[in-house]
Amino acid sequence: MPMPLQIIDHGSIQHRQMVELRLQMLRKPLGLTFSKEDLEAEKKDILIGFFDDGSLEGCCILTKTDEKTVQLRQMAVLSGLQGKGIGRVLMSFAENLSRDRGYKRLTMHARETALGFYEKLGYTVSGPEFLEVTIPHFEMEKEL
Repeated sequence: MPMPLQIIDHGSIQHRQMVELRLQMLRKPLGLTFSKEDLEAEKKDILIGFFDDGSLEGCCILTKTDEKTVQLRQMAVLSGLQGKGIGRVLMSFAENLSRDRGYKRLTMHARETALGFYEKLGYTVSGPEFLEVTIPHFEMEKEL
């Protein structure tokens, strides 16, 4: 079965779908939104989407933090589709893309509820718990 993964262009229709998915899954449940500045800053990022029949079902963002490191951000899978392997496929694609672009390490601020998911993929907690967007997170990383 072909996996419909693609890099999304900032400002495109797919980007708008991605912002909406992240809003529904990550921000609205916390009573938060995105600022114009948040979205503008994504111009420098690698935006990744998982599509089924033209419909966005999952996404994530890669942000360069230094020459060797990229940070995974805003990982989201549509409600009801979680646990079906979309997140795993997105992570694999993100890791391969990072490697292809010369990065040696992938980091993230993982929600406490997602630790098990990332640990299964080889990520390790690299710092103490902290609050971000009002909920517990942990810094995690993996050498590519």
